[in-house]
Amino acid sequence: MYGVCGCCGALRPRYKRLVDNIFPEDPEDGLVKANMEKLTFYALSAPEKLDRIGAYLSERLSRDVARHRYGYVCIAMEALDQLLMACHCQTINLFVESFLTMVRKLLEADKPNLQILGTNSFVKFANIEEDTPSYHRSYDFFVSRFSEMCHSSYEDPDIRTKIRMAGIRGLQGVVRKTVNDELQANIWEPQHMDKIVPSLLFNLQQEEGVERSPSPETEKDKESPVELTERCFRELLGRAAYGNIKNAVKPVLMHLDNHSLWESKTFAVRCFKIIMYSIQSQHSHLVIQQLLGHLDANSKNSARVRAGIVEVISEAAVIEASGSIGPTVLEVFNTLLKQLRLSVDYELTGSYDSFANMGSKVIKVHEERQLQEAVIKTVGSFSNTLPPYQRSEVMLFIIGKIPVPGMYPALGSANTGLEGSRMIQVMLLKSLLQVTAGFQSTNILTALPTSFLEPLLSFTLMEDAEIRLLVLDILIGIIDRHDNRHKFSPVRIISDIAVLKLKVDKCSRQDNLFMKKHSHRLYRHIYLACKEESSVQRHFESLYTLLGLICVELANEEVVVDLIRLALALQDLALTEEDLPVYTRCAIHALSAVYLNLISQLTTVPTFCQHVHEVIESRKKLAPFLLPENVLVESSEIPEKLEKVEGEVLFAQTKIAEILGGSGYNTERLATAYIPQITDEDRLSKRKSIGDTVSLQLEMESRNSPEKEQRSTAEQITFETLKQAIVDSVNVDEQERERRRQVVERFQTAPFEEIAAHCGARASLLQSKLNQIFEITIRPPPSPSGSVGNGHGRSHSIPVYEMQFPDLCVY
Repeated sequence: MYGVCGCCGALRPRYKRLVDNIFPEDPEDGLVKANMEKLTFYALSAPEKLDRIGAYLSERLSRDVARHRYGYVCIAMEALDQLLMACHCQTINLFVESFLTMVRKLLEADKPNLQILGTNSFVKFANIEEDTPSYHRSYDFFVSRFSEMCHSSYEDPDIRTKIRMAGIRGLQGVVRKTVNDELQANIWEPQHMDKIVPSLLFNLQQEEGVERSPSPETEKDKESPVELTERCFRELLGRAAYGNIKNAVKPVLMHLDNHSLWESKTFAVRCFKIIMYSIQSQHSHLVIQQLLGHLDANSKNSARVRAGIVEVISEAAVIEASGSIGPTVLEVFNTLLKQLRLSVDYELTGSYDSFANMGSKVIKVHEERQLQEAVIKTVGSFSNTLPPYQRSEVMLFIIGKIPVPGMYPALGSANTGLEGSRMIQVMLLKSLLQVTAGFQSTNILTALPTSFLEPLLSFTLMEDAEIRLLVLDILIGIIDRHDNRHKFSPVRIISDIAVLKLKVDKCSRQDNLFMKKHSHRLYRHIYLACKEESSVQRHFESLYTLLGLICVELANEEVVVDLIRLALALQDLALTEEDLPVYTRCAIHALSAVYLNLISQLTTVPTFCQHVHEVIESRKKLAPFLLPENVLVESSEIPEKLEKVEGEVLFAQTKIAEILGGSGYNTERLATAYIPQITDEDRLSKRKSIGDTVSLQLEMESRNSPEKEQRSTAEQITFETLKQAIVDSVNVDEQERERRRQVVERFQTAPFEEIAAHCGARASLLQSKLNQIFEITIRPPPSPSGSVGNGHGRSHSIPVYEMQFPDLCVY
């Protein structure tokens, strides 16, 4: 009976007749619109028939595809699209299943036109908002197929481009259909992201920089795969929630790794710029965290790869800083500084492993240097985006990482040695210099706290010229709040400083408190830094700039007096320290002259200015080698030997005190010569470099005998002795265990009398030692009788109760 109905058209179901009527005899005539309207009206009137209509259309489409009747295939898909757009009833889910089956059939075909046709239908479907949810629909096939189309290698370039663009639009449709529907398949799962993201990146990388010839096509058709991919990629990232960022970014990192795209840097930077600008700003710190983790994971990769990752972090962190940098600030700097230390180790050891192996990679020194420069540049570019309070925290963080003289004597790894320690120190100071560049803080107390200033100043006392220069530049960058530093260069005697156009503001209360608390440290370190024999022109120029900035930025009347005393003390230093090189002594004289010339004009005391001018004129005639124009230049004109300098070419402290005293300055303080106090910090810092051998003189006074004081020779502790102590620690531990075992065995087996005698002997020995200590430390006054000891040159101490006092003192 079923077969009879199938043969007789009049007995066929109505929905089949309506479906058959939309197909013309000649497929070139296209869809019969009148009959299509009847089919649409029927589907809306009888929604329960919609799933049967879809199944029948699917059956006809499969038959037409098998018979290569592609014209009817296009008509069937057009009919499906119109039905899909018109019907939103609750039973549409069954119709969608038939529709997706037909799309899958087209995507599996070998013909590019059928693949593109199926993709276009799927994209239209993806833009439809369904009224009822679907619990069982799967899009795994479409993700895989569209990703495969994105990598199409079809011979004809035009068709290849169309297939790839169809694949990109298909992935865009899958994302739109599933990303906002919690009941759909989770498109953010790794198995899907690992297909979608690499496919987009592959097309984003293609045809980069290729110019396309203009054509009269529509704007949509003119869109290239690269532009379409970027738009799709931005849309994907813009829809990513907090928990999905990691799954979206990880495939990007893997793609850049697999295709060695970190080294070229350009594409990697472009990808992460798209990511940072597309995701929600409050999630941007997650991207930075993944980049930092990836940098750590590639710590033993080539320097070019690490440099590429560092540059990407630099660009991404700057973008993030405008959003929510938050808790990752110090994490960024910690990772960068760690990479800086590793790079120094790699450069000096020549291996990425702790111990050089036969199969280890070859280190290229110039690439490691480029990496180090990239890290330092990244530190600077990132810190420039931070507010002052966060930059202060970063400065404290970095100074805490730098080995400080007297506090961290054990530096570097055993493989890098002393040179590695010095390089690490220089690199970290360069990073700190980048952070302080352009730093302007209204409160100098918060910008230079004691915890930051003390370790920083300790580096000015080291003999390493490069380190001292870096520290001076750091101090200059922090103190200069009105961009005056460049106005002090070149160092010259200027008759009227008005041409410098210095910006001078009245000192605030915080400035006065800072100078009251820390000025003595600054003066002492400047004074001692001038004595360094390895100082060159740059050092004295930086010292003059630093002194000038203190005078302009932080000086009140009391500070001006101290600065004048310091300048005069530098003149006395050059006169008295005859062991210093001739250049150093002449440079100190020049520094003192040019600085007093600056201060005299800032104080606006005419007689003071006149005295300074007279001395300078005398030097021009009698001793031009004591002026900066002849000393602080590339080709300095100095004598081979500096004769005794005296008379009118020197600044007279008594005369200056008298002149300024008449203008209300503290005459007594001016007349007192400045003498720096040498502290323990200075003595500890005075070594060739912080990485050099640490030699601490440990003087221990032994007083075992009350009759004679002994002083043991100073014990010199060097790196070798520390290393030997570590090596011998194993033997010491074994000896200690053996001693403990013997003690336990003695108390378990020895008779009671022997144990009691042993403990009694120890108690007697302890008592005798205590008596000796008390006799040494608790010294009673000498005997009134003035009795002398037993001829050993020491007065014998007599207990108070044995002293014989005169009768008049006793009552």
